[in-house]
Amino acid sequence: MLDTTDAALVRELQRDGRVSYQRLSELLGISREAARARVQRLLTRGEVRIVGIVPSAVAGIEAVAHVSLDVAGAGAPVAAAAAARRAACFVSCTAGPQSVIVEVRVADAAALEEEFAALRAAPGVRGVEVFRCTELVRDAYSPAVAEARPAAVPRLDRTDRRLLGLLQADGRAGFAALAERVGLSQPATRARVLRLLTEGAVHVTGLVESRALGVREAAGLGLGVLGPVREVARAAAELPGVNYVATGHGRFDVVCGLDAPDRTALLAGLEAVRALPGVVRSESWVHLAIVKESYTYDLPIE
Repeated sequence: MLDTTDAALVRELQRDGRVSYQRLSELLGISREAARARVQRLLTRGEVRIVGIVPSAVAGIEAVAHVSLDVAGAGAPVAAAAAARRAACFVSCTAGPQSVIVEVRVADAAALEEEFAALRAAPGVRGVEVFRCTELVRDAYSPAVAEARPAAVPRLDRTDRRLLGLLQADGRAGFAALAERVGLSQPATRARVLRLLTEGAVHVTGLVESRALGVREAAGLGLGVLGPVREVARAAAELPGVNYVATGHGRFDVVCGLDAPDRTALLAGLEAVRALPGVVRSESWVHLAIVKESYTYDLPIE
């Protein structure tokens, strides 16, 4: 568990993963050296990772689906096969109606069909059920996804894409190191990175290891809704413990993700979502083992 100062540091890093040590010092009332030492310790322990989150529209990702796999026999080998797919950003073995849950993000409907075919062909899979996402209301890696979405997709050249790829791997990479990798001067690199941040092409944030926050339980919940779906989704996104909300078509109208420190809190979170006005049906699953969770994208350099 994080202490009070580390928790405050993490909140600031989630807001701005490139915040300076001097600014952290001023915000938290500690020395610059202490701020640096604490951040480095969090990074070294793997409790926090600073990464650049590139919006799906910027990365050319237009098709997202939540796929439930019905498995004959052990689910772990199927989950491992699904995790090997580059398009699979989330894979989990669950206790629920289906053994394995996969989220797929790809460029278009044709690529999505290719992923469905590959998942169906995996040894042990005897059926798939699909929820095709139409809107990410709250994203697990970018809680303010609706607000952070750029008004228009920025125009990116080859160097911009290389910078975005580097920031995905290390959101706090220094301008000197980035300049050396892309072959520009340090001032030119700084100007490009600041433009990419301002235009919403990337959001640098701190990703916190769940157990460092006291999270011990995680679950998913599919909802059938009577009435305006978006209103239910927005209401769900505001509830404590809800870290993911998507609207779409297929098995459900809305899919939510929740986490909690214990089973009691997890149940309370599930019940709060089920009790939302307009929810007429729900189905839940507990994540027993998250096999893969990665929301970085391949950015073609044209």
